[in-house]
Amino acid sequence: MSGTDIWAWVRDTHGSLAEAGHHRLAQAIVDIPGHATDGRSAQLDAVHPEALAAARALDLPWVEVYLRHWRLQSLLNKRQQGEAALAEAVSLLEFAHREETADCPQSVCTVQDFAICHARIDGPGYVAERLAVLDETLERVEPSRACFDCLSREYSDTLEDDGRPADALAHLDAAAARMHAAGQHPSLDLHLSRAGALHLLGRHEEVLTALDEAEKGRLARGLKPDEDDRRSLALARARALAALGRAEEAAQLLPSAEDAEEYPDLRAHWAETVEVLAGLGAVPADAALGARLARWAGYLDGVGSHRPCLDLVLVAGRLAVARGARTVALALADTAERKLADLRRTDGVADRTAALRAAAEALPVPGLPVPAEGLLAWLSGQDGPVEDGPAEDAAAEDGDGQGARTPHDPEAHLDLVAAARAQRPGDSGLLVAQASLLGALGLARPAADLMWRGLDAHPDDEHLAGALVGALVEARDGDGVRRLADRLAAAGRAEEAHWTRARWAAAEARWSEVAEECAAIVARAPDRINTRRLWARAAAELGDHAAVQRLCEEILEHALPDGGAGPEEEHRTVRGADLWALVVAATVNRDWAAVRAAACRLGMEFDSDEGPVDEEWQVVAVRVTGDRGTHTDLPAVRTGPATARILPVTGDDVPVNHGDTVVFEPSLLEPRPQTEEELRHWRPLFGMVALLDPAGYTTYWIDGAWPGDEAWAALRDGLRGLGYGVWAWSGGGYRVTDPGGGEPLPGLYAAVGVPPLASAAEADAHLARLTAGWEHPLAWPGLAEAAGADTAPHRDTVERYGL
Repeated sequence: MSGTDIWAWVRDTHGSLAEAGHHRLAQAIVDIPGHATDGRSAQLDAVHPEALAAARALDLPWVEVYLRHWRLQSLLNKRQQGEAALAEAVSLLEFAHREETADCPQSVCTVQDFAICHARIDGPGYVAERLAVLDETLERVEPSRACFDCLSREYSDTLEDDGRPADALAHLDAAAARMHAAGQHPSLDLHLSRAGALHLLGRHEEVLTALDEAEKGRLARGLKPDEDDRRSLALARARALAALGRAEEAAQLLPSAEDAEEYPDLRAHWAETVEVLAGLGAVPADAALGARLARWAGYLDGVGSHRPCLDLVLVAGRLAVARGARTVALALADTAERKLADLRRTDGVADRTAALRAAAEALPVPGLPVPAEGLLAWLSGQDGPVEDGPAEDAAAEDGDGQGARTPHDPEAHLDLVAAARAQRPGDSGLLVAQASLLGALGLARPAADLMWRGLDAHPDDEHLAGALVGALVEARDGDGVRRLADRLAAAGRAEEAHWTRARWAAAEARWSEVAEECAAIVARAPDRINTRRLWARAAAELGDHAAVQRLCEEILEHALPDGGAGPEEEHRTVRGADLWALVVAATVNRDWAAVRAAACRLGMEFDSDEGPVDEEWQVVAVRVTGDRGTHTDLPAVRTGPATARILPVTGDDVPVNHGDTVVFEPSLLEPRPQTEEELRHWRPLFGMVALLDPAGYTTYWIDGAWPGDEAWAALRDGLRGLGYGVWAWSGGGYRVTDPGGGEPLPGLYAAVGVPPLASAAEADAHLARLTAGWEHPLAWPGLAEAAGADTAPHRDTVERYGL
């Protein structure tokens, strides 16, 4: 096994790629591990395909192993995938052990990927295989390598899955001792694994002590925990405190439900801890929590993480039993029994599944407040409809649940509907209501299964078919969607078949297919409204703003007049979202007459009656996405319903610059603050759609010591008076070296935007004039080089001030 240090190899590879001009690939190999370990999945997915393609084009198999490994780390650890990632885990293991890749320092990590993947599928069921491959690999890895730490943790996890936490703890301690002897410090993750083994052994006070010591040791070495570390430490402490009965402390430390929502790797221990805290009365085990846990279990089900799915289902099921939610508990018992069939080893967990089934069946069946045939009307009178209204047409195109309202106590209502169905098993209205409530409670797969049974009994029920589409999409059941679409097509219900395929393609962001399916529907039925709405969304995602405008105008043409629609046709009236979509598309298309007409229908007024809309309204923020998937929020002046002019001068990593006019989507990305104090500092945040009018500024950077408020104001105002842009990016914490040997000086790092009709030489001259006589000179070597000026003084300033 190669003794090459992985990070030394990364530094060398980055340098050689950058020197050869492959800057994007060079940056990718630096960025991707951070994206993977910190849970920045969207950024990783944005960068990875291009980087992998570049590595293959340059015939760099070691780089390919590296890139594919880190994506697998994201899929397996942060996204908790199982069978969904198995093909890639097997393929990469084979690729990493070919002759041309066997010595790659990252190749050993593919063994860990392989083991983790099988742990997600069924950790206890694959103990023997995992131990065998890990044993063989650990024998060939020196304790001084980072891989030794990772593989040791994976080995201990495998022992825990085999019910041997004491052996897992002993293995970790032995591994840590070997690492110390080799001059290495065990990672924080290894300390967290050790805390996990102690927890399984019931040594919870030791867990708290071990975590404190690990954190103090890292701080003593100058290693501060990042956000991911802090979440993991807080959860480990909360888990131990809950086990000790110290509920208030545990609840305070427990990461938020929103954190667990965003980072799936937290969910298993979070749910376990919440179950304990709910038993102690410290957190509410209500229907909202139940729905959240059910959705998480549904996600794991969909990605083939069978064992974690079953564990989570059992937690959710026990909590449902505790609050008396009979139908929910039975649905979870059904799921648990189905997941047992996906496992190789069921000792222990089969008994817990049987116990859940028995406890759920023992819950009382509620009495009906009215006869079964009148229950839905009674529930609607209580607190709103429990099912979608009739579909617009045979295509069931408004079967997305919009307009339906979740009842105040959905679990109690679900129990009533289930009791009514027991009396009227052939009532499709009750069946759809039960399925809709199951879906609202996070149980999409049970809802779909229920509707499949209903559709088999009532194959011509159009409403049932439409509702089933939504359940299948929510359950991420692509096979089920295709089966339903084929069934509808074979029955001569082509429009419904196209709509079914369109909904699924939209869920998977396959926007070209969405457009094709919607076009097929409209060709058959030209008055479709919701079909055009989905088609317009697909066109917007594809950047086809001409199509968006055409479709939105057709919606207005075919819509019913305001006040002219009954409840069953309400979706055929013009919505505000239709008008805003038209405003955005027409703005991109520079059809200002259409912009003004749609905006007037929204109640907006303008200073002029015709021509481009270019006014000064308010300061907002616009979120722009770079080509590497990173987001930047930039202050801007709103100039129209969907336009804004960017204020800062930006760098190459941002696709817009000072003075550029952009089109944005006028829906808030962050909620409006509730307090007056927050509102004073609040800027509405919108997402950028397109660059409308580039201003043509070129960015150069200035760096050096802070000159003082008065000098900075003179420089800034002088440049702006000449038509230049300028923006200080350094904060109060930026410091530079004092060449005189004193304390570090406050620093200034700013961007200067040179207008399109000015030359670099003119900009260089203006900066030299405006900063002449300053005690501490600024450096702008990039601008000086572009201007053909002497760069030596700037290089000297960079060196003397440590810039």
